[in-house]
Amino acid sequence: MIAEANELDAFKAEVRKFLSENLTAELRKAGSRMTSVYADHAAQMEWQAILHRRGWAAPAWPTEYGGAGWSPMQRHIFESERVKAGAPPVSPMGIKMAGPAIIGFGTDDQKKHFLPRMLNGEHFWCQGYSEPQAGSDLAALQMKAERHGDELICSGSKIWTTHANVANWMFCLVRTSKAERRQQGITFLLIDMSTPGIVVQPIVMASGEWIQNQVFFENVRVPVSNVLGDLDDGWTVAKYLLEFERGGSAYAPALRAGLDTLRSNLDGSRFEKTPELLGRLAVFAVQVEVLDALEMEILSAVSQGRPIGSDASMMKILGTELEQRFTELQLEAAGPISRAWQPGTTAPGGPILSYPGIPEDYCTGDVWQAVAPLRYLNERAGSIYAGTNEIQRNIIAKSELRL
Repeated sequence: MIAEANELDAFKAEVRKFLSENLTAELRKAGSRMTSVYADHAAQMEWQAILHRRGWAAPAWPTEYGGAGWSPMQRHIFESERVKAGAPPVSPMGIKMAGPAIIGFGTDDQKKHFLPRMLNGEHFWCQGYSEPQAGSDLAALQMKAERHGDELICSGSKIWTTHANVANWMFCLVRTSKAERRQQGITFLLIDMSTPGIVVQPIVMASGEWIQNQVFFENVRVPVSNVLGDLDDGWTVAKYLLEFERGGSAYAPALRAGLDTLRSNLDGSRFEKTPELLGRLAVFAVQVEVLDALEMEILSAVSQGRPIGSDASMMKILGTELEQRFTELQLEAAGPISRAWQPGTTAPGGPILSYPGIPEDYCTGDVWQAVAPLRYLNERAGSIYAGTNEIQRNIIAKSELRL
């Protein structure tokens, strides 16, 4: 145990040294001015390239596929140090979601083709799951894919597709047959976004950002060789992938770092720190520490190879609801200035449409006060994406309470 602790301390020192040497001022700026869980696209791709050169772009992947091969504890240490240093995150759609699915279910040819291009940034991925009539009830999806020889002809639409406007590949769930159970007859498909018949239309968020999209497919031809897993058995792949989306990361490190930054910002703020606000910050700090303890328990289970089951749903609920609570505290702490709409000084995860272009870094008040309302608006989605928190509570009720 002492030897392992010493190894982890040495690893933490290595990570801190790497971050100190490789994080430029512009990358730190992009990390500090995010208005959602997504960084500025150019910044996150630059950061991924730096990580890739070091062999750290995919912490959880086995080394045989170009990953770092880190243990769960090493991954936790890296993520904690990353958020403390202010580095932007890498987009989760490829490396954290599509990548593990391809490693788990892909053919040798699929692994050889897609994984290296995912690591070096040549392929940037989006997720085609939700449809206008199939969101939390994902098994209700209706986008059709009919087989004609060696191709699947796809027609339908996907909605709330993050970064479809910049992605060149999509991992997608399509209906290839009808069966007694809705979960049957669904296929997991890898789609080149440059294929004729695909149209991407923006969905502008309340913050003014173009991150989400609706994607339309009209007779889009996709090779059958792009099916991941077995035809009609995509639900198996999707469930596997959702384990990474819902339970593949810890929330506490970022929340703790954000709280420390907020307290520091308040020390230099012109607005009065009321006892009520300070009290709410103290309560929130305790909640974060409780969350961290729960995450460490799960991390211990994962390190020992034990399944975490519904714990992934529990952490998704607690993590996203605390993230929302934190944005409420930021908004309150920012004071009257937070009522202004000042996206020009931020580094959002997508372009601001119809924005007149006020000079960069110009804002009323401090930067964190300009960011606060936009982060608040974006974080409303946290309890909806990756399966609504109501669905997660149903999962816990069925698995733990047998209801």
